[in-house]
Amino acid sequence: MTDREEVSRGAAAVLVVPEWRGQRLSRDLDARVEEARGLAVAIGLNVVAVHPLRLRQTRAATLLGVGQIEAIKPDVGEGAAQLVIVDAALTAIQQRNLETELGVKVIDRTGLILEIFGERAATAEGRLQVELAHLDYQAGRLVRSWTHLERQRGGFGFLGGPGETQIEADRRMIRNRMARIRKQLDDARRTRNLQRAKRQRAPWPVIALVGYTNAGKSTFFNRLTGSDVMAEDMLFATLDPTMREIRLPGIDKAILSDTVGFVSDLPTELVAAFRATLEEVTTADLIVHVRDIVHPDSDAQYADVAAILDSLGVNGPQNGEGGGEDAPDPVPQIEIWNKIDTADPERRVAIEEMASRRSDVAVISAVNGEGVEAARTLMASQLTSRHQVLRIFLRFDQGEAMAWLHARGEVLSDVAEGEGHMLTVRLDPADRARFERLWPTDQGECPREGGDPE
Repeated sequence: MTDREEVSRGAAAVLVVPEWRGQRLSRDLDARVEEARGLAVAIGLNVVAVHPLRLRQTRAATLLGVGQIEAIKPDVGEGAAQLVIVDAALTAIQQRNLETELGVKVIDRTGLILEIFGERAATAEGRLQVELAHLDYQAGRLVRSWTHLERQRGGFGFLGGPGETQIEADRRMIRNRMARIRKQLDDARRTRNLQRAKRQRAPWPVIALVGYTNAGKSTFFNRLTGSDVMAEDMLFATLDPTMREIRLPGIDKAILSDTVGFVSDLPTELVAAFRATLEEVTTADLIVHVRDIVHPDSDAQYADVAAILDSLGVNGPQNGEGGGEDAPDPVPQIEIWNKIDTADPERRVAIEEMASRRSDVAVISAVNGEGVEAARTLMASQLTSRHQVLRIFLRFDQGEAMAWLHARGEVLSDVAEGEGHMLTVRLDPADRARFERLWPTDQGECPREGGDPE
């Protein structure tokens, strides 16, 4: 089983979904089975058998108990399946022992997600990020897979591929390759920072869509932008960030960004590799969290997304880091409760009642457009809710600054005064800071309407 083709698309796979005390017990087991099946289908595998297992205890050698392994064997015997997928994190020794017991290749949840990302990443940077994650995962597993070195995996990808015969040479090659990839990613990061700085000079707010995979972000994105970004009923249909221009009530232009979907137990290797890309979220003016509100694990999915956003620092300082005046402000967030069209009448009433008690939620169906206009209004109101009314003096020759204020803010009055204009402008605090960086001035701003001076 050293040829990749033996476990390629269409290969038969047995899915094992274990659950034990303290491990993801907040989740519905049936929903976990369907998610794991979805991950397998996303990589083109044919799931021929499913084993949901409740474990009394985990075994250090195999994770699963002897009886449970025996129950799986008939489904993989005599070539019935070429692969066993365990929807949990396996140690190197557990993976090797299960392969020995079952006689077929075994991959865990991390390996499966890495394989999906490896196939789906479309941009050069995305492919580098995935390869780095693959290598990081692989580096600790060079001695784990087969009972003989002649039957190891190596290479790029976990559904097969040729391998080296000298483990130390493998490790050295992997370290060298990882160092080269990190350098390339650093170069890409510098380029992206320049692009981000250029966008911040542009007078348009940036809105980032985030959410659990398959929550409907890309469908919502297409509904708002009229684009044709891949939006299928499939886990990880979108990997590479996409940006489009949209109009919102009272906002002539905003930039909407669709991002990779999150998932529970997202491999740490992938979080690290994609961190630079996800950091685009931290510079957004508004985060829109799209939720599949009808999913049985909707609350647990919300917690998974929130945890990843916390790790990115979008909710303020993390890990006990202090704050202080220089600490970044939390990025404003709203929730879009999607797929309301799939709810039964009773469930729908309950969802709409919950949403009515919150000012940061819109209930929609991205498929048929229901509620999308209300979502657009909510997004616009959040972008303008913290705006301040300022008075700014500009000389007649500061036409670029004048155009910036007209595009980014709301010019309430423009009075010619001496050698320039005295403007009364409503601006977001972030835009005010951007304006002051771009056009430093000694002019003092006036108090907000109906409030005290800043």
